[in-house]
Amino acid sequence: MHWYRILSLAALVICLGSCLFHLIRLLRYGAPKDYSHKLGNTGTAIRYSFTGAMKPSKKESAYLHLPTYTAGLLYHAGTFLAIILFFLQLTGVALSPVWEYICSAVLLSGALSGTGILFKRMTSGKMRSLSCADDYFSNILVSSFQYITIFLLIGNIPVEAYYIVVTVLLLYVPLGKLRHVVYFFAARYQLGYFYGWRNSWPPSGNY
Repeated sequence: MHWYRILSLAALVICLGSCLFHLIRLLRYGAPKDYSHKLGNTGTAIRYSFTGAMKPSKKESAYLHLPTYTAGLLYHAGTFLAIILFFLQLTGVALSPVWEYICSAVLLSGALSGTGILFKRMTSGKMRSLSCADDYFSNILVSSFQYITIFLLIGNIPVEAYYIVVTVLLLYVPLGKLRHVVYFFAARYQLGYFYGWRNSWPPSGNY
């Protein structure tokens, strides 16, 4: 096996191990004790937290900024696809030319969306005031991952460059904001539990 594949595999093991550490730490904290009287169904509310509550119409930050919300969906879709293609690349699974171009189109829409979000963060005074170096670096790293995956599919680049970018990304995931891949689920669970306990979620007729 080539050194760059070994390097990316080692980074993958470190990434998964670190994310597992974050998950175990969350589970060890346990659910916070709520001393108020239980009024609702927490299970139903938790399901709503991951479904109906995620609709743009239920999120002020989404329905007031639909272009950015849409760009975020495309950006995440491109990221998930790039991860799938990484595992296919590792296992030696080859795509047909048609699928290579389809995947490249999806990746390009995601990468351009990520670039657009980065540009908005850089030019919007409100977003700049809320941003830190991690916000910029995480975006650049994930967008680069998508772009270089496109080049790998339909271009002619050294495969080593692709694996180096993947390695840096995997090693950074547990360190920066990208570790929300773990904390997102914990946060949505806690929201559903909190509002379900108080019978605030799901709203009547909205689930």
